[in-house]
Amino acid sequence: MDLGIKGKRALVLGGSKGLGRGIAEALTAEGVIVALTGRDPQAAAAAAAQIDDSAKGLSLDLANAGAIDPFLDRLAADFGDIDILVLNGGGPPPSLAAEIDPAFWRAQFDTMVLAGMRITNRLLPPMRQRGWGRIMAVASTSIREPIPGLTASNALRSAVAGWMKTLAREVAADGITVNMLLPGRLATDRTLSFDWMDAESEGLSLETVAARSQSDIPIGRYGTPAEFGAAAAFLASRQAAYITGIALPIDGGLSHSML
Repeated sequence: MDLGIKGKRALVLGGSKGLGRGIAEALTAEGVIVALTGRDPQAAAAAAAQIDDSAKGLSLDLANAGAIDPFLDRLAADFGDIDILVLNGGGPPPSLAAEIDPAFWRAQFDTMVLAGMRITNRLLPPMRQRGWGRIMAVASTSIREPIPGLTASNALRSAVAGWMKTLAREVAADGITVNMLLPGRLATDRTLSFDWMDAESEGLSLETVAARSQSDIPIGRYGTPAEFGAAAAFLASRQAAYITGIALPIDGGLSHSML
């Protein structure tokens, strides 16, 4: 299927590894010209070079609020207008609801919520002028079924969900779709780190913990970044023009919720 996005330009935040890289690779395979970011400039450049000659790897730390506007200025000058925006970043560390310091909330909100809003607000006007755009955010199935021990992720990703659902209605008539991707347990460094933590706390082998975790998934295995990227590429497509305001679980059937 030709997704009809060849020649479009995409910005994939956190695209140097994991799910972000899976999205960057899937978009590039459809002929999209991709700029991907990572905190490590060398890692971002290396990832882009491995994906395609047309891809660009750029350095951006979403925790550095002062870096966002200069980054977007350089992006506009060197890369051009963005048609497809993928908001993606690392998740916060595990935390219990009754034990989070207010300063932690503020720092995580600035990085996980406010940074994406600022970037979207800068890139949205040209999309509206052209009458075409795709905005996606990588979140978590925790916005539907909160995950014990991941309080900050549960709360802050839900804040992003509320904002994006509202934005979707505001820009739909301008030819812009706004959707969320909800990864379940996929084969990424973050999933591996959780398995290691459980293995160490329970005195079990990593293989035992990983097998137990995967046994909860109806499909019976962790998903891959490539499978996740394929779903994102479809939501960016011409064919997905009538899909907006949704939160799509990509979790192998793990979620119990129908909504």
